[in-house]
Amino acid sequence: MTNLVIVESPAKATTIKGYLGPSYRVIASKGHVRDLPKSTLGIDIENHFSPHYINIRGKGDLIKELKKEAKNADKIYLATDPDREGEAISWHLSTALGIPVDNIKRITFNEITKSAVKDAIKAPRGLDMDLVNAQQARRILDRIVGYKLSPFLWKTVQSGLSAGRVQSVATRIIVERENEIRAFQPKEYWTIDALLETEQGKELTVHFHGKVGEKEKMELPDEKAAQEICKAVEGKCFTAVDIRKGTKQKSPAPPFTTSTMQQEASKKLNFQSQRTMRVAQELYEGINLGSDGGVQGLITYMRTDSLRIAAEAQAAAREYIQEKYGEKYCPKEARTFKSKANAQNAHEAIRPASIALDPAKVKKHLSRDQYRLYKLIWDRFMASQMANAQLATVAMDVECAGYLFRATGYTVTFEGYMAVYEETLESEKEEKEEKDKNKRLPAVEKGDILKNKKILPAQHFTEPPPRYTEASLIKFLEEKGIGRPSTYTPIITIINSRGYVTREGKSLVPTPLGEVTTKIMIESFPDIVNYQFTASMEDKLDCIENGKEDLESVLSEFYKDFAKELEEAQNTVSKEDIQLPVEETDMVCELCGSKMIVKKGRYGKFAACPNYPTCKNTKPLNQKEESGEEKEPEIAPFKCEVCGSDMVLRTGRYGAFYACVKYPACKFTKPKVKELGVNCPQCGSPLVTKYGKNRTVFYSCSKYPECDFSSWDMPTNEKCPSCGEMLYRKKGKNMLICKKDGCGYKQELPDEGTKA
Repeated sequence: MTNLVIVESPAKATTIKGYLGPSYRVIASKGHVRDLPKSTLGIDIENHFSPHYINIRGKGDLIKELKKEAKNADKIYLATDPDREGEAISWHLSTALGIPVDNIKRITFNEITKSAVKDAIKAPRGLDMDLVNAQQARRILDRIVGYKLSPFLWKTVQSGLSAGRVQSVATRIIVERENEIRAFQPKEYWTIDALLETEQGKELTVHFHGKVGEKEKMELPDEKAAQEICKAVEGKCFTAVDIRKGTKQKSPAPPFTTSTMQQEASKKLNFQSQRTMRVAQELYEGINLGSDGGVQGLITYMRTDSLRIAAEAQAAAREYIQEKYGEKYCPKEARTFKSKANAQNAHEAIRPASIALDPAKVKKHLSRDQYRLYKLIWDRFMASQMANAQLATVAMDVECAGYLFRATGYTVTFEGYMAVYEETLESEKEEKEEKDKNKRLPAVEKGDILKNKKILPAQHFTEPPPRYTEASLIKFLEEKGIGRPSTYTPIITIINSRGYVTREGKSLVPTPLGEVTTKIMIESFPDIVNYQFTASMEDKLDCIENGKEDLESVLSEFYKDFAKELEEAQNTVSKEDIQLPVEETDMVCELCGSKMIVKKGRYGKFAACPNYPTCKNTKPLNQKEESGEEKEPEIAPFKCEVCGSDMVLRTGRYGAFYACVKYPACKFTKPKVKELGVNCPQCGSPLVTKYGKNRTVFYSCSKYPECDFSSWDMPTNEKCPSCGEMLYRKKGKNMLICKKDGCGYKQELPDEGTKA
């Protein structure tokens, strides 16, 4: 008897293959095998929104192999991921391979462990077409929006742009925050701290609150108000008028969902969301633990918004906590957490697949990133099942000259879950405020006289709201119900790659292009970029999944208004109505006297006269300033290899390069190269970006000619899940490929229509 198991990824196939006997063949589909065509809409809107799927280019040989295996198999198990996307992939596989409906055995598992896989094999089910239709609805919606709106943006703004249900909303969120920051008017305020000393010589700092007898805190709008109080208390002793002692319990945070994992990984590990999800995928699909357990999946499925925990996992965690920390660290009853109303409770929260595999035990088998993320997931889950922390709190009021000052603090009397994990606060400012609020105070009794050592007034200004980071944007999207766990990372990737936003440190900052595009979208397609509308569409997709809504009715309702908005915009908006913001330089056109502006051309940015085509003067951006004086040249950190003179940075048609200062007597040059952030697979040295003929980009080892590695395709830090070799981004295609002879691994990179 032959059994065929089809999964999505080669890594997952390797793991599962180790759990099943020789009667099972396990093969990876390497993601989707069918999709909508790239060259046409692929949806017959007039015929019930019927999609036209085709086999994905490059998957022909794989489909032939799968068909052959399916034909010879007695039973076929479709074991793709346990979500909408995975269900759709199983449906596409069954269609592409011609598998009879009666022969389809769909299996899912929340964790890739031997017991989970064996249990799934014992209890297969049929395809869930509600799940499939929910995915199809999302794919069709995103295709219609992207395919119809993108040409409109090309015509009115510039080529290469795109729009989408979620990406356009995400861009709007970032743009609106930037507008808030620009419109913000800082307001002056003052604080007063007093440094005091107890009779025992212990110091403490108290903060000004207001007048004695008044509950509301007194505002200090300026220096005059602050100095009035400072003069009143200067040189006088303070009296402790009230000491309030109590106890407080602090509960642990729940285990991770996709969004909270991405947020915490950003704050604690400095991981971008894409990096977090890549590493989480590796941990889920399986790690070779050698003699410590062979190939095993270390965490449960990482795309989830549920806080549900399996009873057996809770029991195992409680047993571990009692053994390692003691009975008092384990609450009397297992902790449960309530998921949000629209959570997909088919999955669990993200947790370790096996409590027996603690981070210290498996560390030697993991990469640095894998270990750090696994420990974060482990610690968070274990803490979620531990007892509350117990705190002794104290609040102190001290009086001087009719004014009240306060201090608060606590001490940890029982650390409970804090022995393992504490959640990171949103910002450095919050962290500081928390520390100031909760520092340990010296022993003070009511009526004690405290020596006044120093009065510390300080000027402050209110601050604008912070720019969004990946973590805070994901949090906002989740709170508003925009997108789903699988969409957050692709969307952030898309709006960056389209040039709508850029990164400054951790902050996401809108570009002029992003702001203009958002303005057009708000004016012409208000529903598409409306938070509530986008969230309501997510709810409708959930209803399709639950069998409460019909795919066609949801699409028809959406398209009716969308088509009207599109027609009106096409008839009323033209390129002449749209003006991208102009970036001025300090250069003055010597031909007509106008201030030159920044333009983007074939070879990058340059300065151009704004009166083009009347005046066609251009010049490199690093040449003469308005004053007419040459900019100070940038000296290279190396000498000319021919004559030993200094090398300076210049700009030519092929970009920046270094030239000898003795030019034209010495004509030695050296290109300025940009490090790729990837190491050479041959010698381990940094790889750099270089330019060939006709400005073509290629990638080469920085040690050339000692190392002759080069590639037209861009090397990445991603590893092939089949053979472990370096993956490359295929030139001109949105695809990762493996170049090892005989491997042939390919991975289509997500656009908004696939995992969004």
